[in-house]
Amino acid sequence: MAIKRLQSIALPFFFILLGIVYATWASRIPAIRDALQLDPASLSLALLCAGLGATLSFPLAAWLVAHYGPRHSVLLVGVFLLLTLPCLALAPRLHLLMAAMIFLGTFSGCFNVAMNALATHEERAAGRSIMSMMHAWYCLGTLSGALIGSALAGLGMQTWLHFGMLSLLLLLPLVLCYQALPNDRPEKISGNKHFAVPHGPLIALGLIGFCGAIVEGAIADWSGIYLKDNHHASDGIAPLAFAAFAAMMLITRVIGDRLKERFGARKIVAAGALTAGLGMLIALIASAIPLTIIGFALTGVGVATLFPFVFSAAGKHGPTALAAVATLSYAGTLVGPPAIGFLAHGFGLHLALVLVGVLCLAVALAASRAKWLE
Repeated sequence: MAIKRLQSIALPFFFILLGIVYATWASRIPAIRDALQLDPASLSLALLCAGLGATLSFPLAAWLVAHYGPRHSVLLVGVFLLLTLPCLALAPRLHLLMAAMIFLGTFSGCFNVAMNALATHEERAAGRSIMSMMHAWYCLGTLSGALIGSALAGLGMQTWLHFGMLSLLLLLPLVLCYQALPNDRPEKISGNKHFAVPHGPLIALGLIGFCGAIVEGAIADWSGIYLKDNHHASDGIAPLAFAAFAAMMLITRVIGDRLKERFGARKIVAAGALTAGLGMLIALIASAIPLTIIGFALTGVGVATLFPFVFSAAGKHGPTALAAVATLSYAGTLVGPPAIGFLAHGFGLHLALVLVGVLCLAVALAASRAKWLE
């Protein structure tokens, strides 16, 4: 009975783990920025390295899944991901932080593809849509990581201690969940082609993911700094913007699969993108912290179903298609947050975040025309 229970929570835990790691870093960005005395342009260089690592990781991820299967890949990459997290806080100089961010992006990207490949298998076996629920577990992780980060920052805990303790606590469950899953087989790819540039209808899916990644990355990396710099929020309050964003993504993804079955993926993603644009408008015109947080929360509602439905559509065409779409999608992680930072350095963060709202409208237009999104 205990083994069956562990098997049932193993796949959700992988999504939770990645969410916790991502939000843990995001929740302490203001503290790390202040410790290293980084201006927006310098911080953007570090964020650029994370996006570069993520974008370059997807051919490696497709190769790992093809040769070792997603189950073995998720364990191997997960261990390295947890080892990387404390290095972010221990980096004493910008160039070392940049190096650590490259590894963070690489291992996060590989872990992401492997766990989504596992979820695609589970979805096919179940014969129904479950991807939104899987990504809801990721949101549970980001919400937990953001709230924990907010609490520990408020208590004054050193960032390296926070990151180190969390990595140790997550290591054992990672191994146990890996052991609980049934052994899988490497995914054979015709012609030994482990990676391909998106083409045809896959381009539309990739472009939707590209814009969505910019929106999510901008909120994760810059919402706390926006609260701190524009509304003079404390280190304990600043992560709550991302926490609210993650909380509403979680709630929306819990019901996302049912919405997809009733209305179709295209309508849900398009309507959600319009909602996200409205949320960004509220966040940027609000003069009080609570209303700003509400705006970011509404943005979370809007983008919640984007990645689950895009990855589900791509995953139907195999791991190479999934990795190809993921590459174009997470290119948004490469250019998005750094672009926001460089714009903030020249024109201010408030104006830079206007770009996020514009991209939400672009997602709505693209989703309405993406036939393979269904």
